[in-house]
Amino acid sequence: MTDTIWAPDFTQTRGPKYIVLIQSLRSAVRSGVLEQGARLPPVRELAWELGITPGTVARAYKLAVEEGLVQTTVGRGTFVTGARAAEDIPEPLLNAGQANMVNFRSAQVVNVGQSDEISAHLRALGAEGAKQYVTYPTDETDCGAREAVVDWIGPGRAGRLTADDIVLAMGAQNATIIALQAVLHGPAPIILTDELAYPGVRHAAKLLRARLIGVEMDAEGLRPDRLEQLLREHGAQALLTSAEAHSPTTTRTSLARRKEIVEIARRHQLQIIEDDCHCIWWEGRPAYRELCPELCWYISSLTKSVSSALRFGFIVPPQGQSRLVRQVAQSSFYGIPQPIIDLSEALLRTGDAVKIRARVRKLINERVQEAVNCLGSWDISFGHDVSFFWLKLPQGWRGSSFALACERAGILLKAADEFALADGASPNAVRIGISVDIDHDTYRAALLKMSDILSRPPSNADV
Repeated sequence: MTDTIWAPDFTQTRGPKYIVLIQSLRSAVRSGVLEQGARLPPVRELAWELGITPGTVARAYKLAVEEGLVQTTVGRGTFVTGARAAEDIPEPLLNAGQANMVNFRSAQVVNVGQSDEISAHLRALGAEGAKQYVTYPTDETDCGAREAVVDWIGPGRAGRLTADDIVLAMGAQNATIIALQAVLHGPAPIILTDELAYPGVRHAAKLLRARLIGVEMDAEGLRPDRLEQLLREHGAQALLTSAEAHSPTTTRTSLARRKEIVEIARRHQLQIIEDDCHCIWWEGRPAYRELCPELCWYISSLTKSVSSALRFGFIVPPQGQSRLVRQVAQSSFYGIPQPIIDLSEALLRTGDAVKIRARVRKLINERVQEAVNCLGSWDISFGHDVSFFWLKLPQGWRGSSFALACERAGILLKAADEFALADGASPNAVRIGISVDIDHDTYRAALLKMSDILSRPPSNADV
């Protein structure tokens, strides 16, 4: 059998060479360049052919084994398994929990008994008897809900708003796709986004046949120099970002950095779409739309702060674009179901949504503090009002291998690989959601088990 050599382009892809090599291997398997059963060259042979060190190849091969791309048999060699060749079948964004597993993959709203209030409002709506749930929703029938959204957003956050500035959507993901549909044009649109991004961003770009390019980040958020450089090299019609509670890193972009990015957007006429769905408690930093209402969008929902079941989201387009965006939304789904509009309006107007959010915030605060108590000796980043935290792994661990070790111990979480873009590097880190619906003792025990796993890295981690 002839060994198959593929040729990654180290000059065109950023990141350490072993990361470039594993990304190239993934692509070669998915595209069929490397078929199932193909034998890869020995480590030293491939290193010689590519002009890199054997250690770099060995590290990439080890990652490929951990991901199930290849399998190694002593005396026979390394063979492609084809386990991830089906790229056209993307991983679902929503995953059901598994029996006997603690699911830290999710970052949905925590359960604080909000079902009782929601059920009470449903009963009240049914008892009214005057609602005519027969025809399509219209600007008139959802006006009250849009007015309630203006109050929910509040002043000083996304510009001076009226109900006419609000477009309703079925959650923040749907709102993001609507915004992109309104912005993107031409045969090969380009979207810039955070270098690590929620998988839904990749799904949205693929759905819209747009190219996605990541912008490097630092402790203050997106790097303005890299943003400007990418705009000059590639051009782009939209920047999709989360400035207040970035998933997965929890980074909050400073006000000074936001102002720098706005000035770049003005110079290049770049539209900024800010997804603020993970921010459940506003701390006074203005959103991009407050700073630049002529180019910036504000998107959020009740999903993380009140209920994930409602699928109630909203869009604040740039000034003067709400009518166009409403037409785009109507072309997609005609409108949010009127019962959901009325239910969400009732929750907002009565103040029950505010009360639920306060309870959600309190429980998240408690869980974040417990995570700090159990994992504080490790390198974690968190926000007291954010329903996940970011764990940078110590030497000896990689995201995929740590996630696998945790899964064997009954714990599910998301490795950084799941947030990396196709052409981006993946750090050795994991995102851990804290909104799992379990009791305190189970939650604490899982965190302590995670800490114990961290202290025992694989013996061959230096390969």
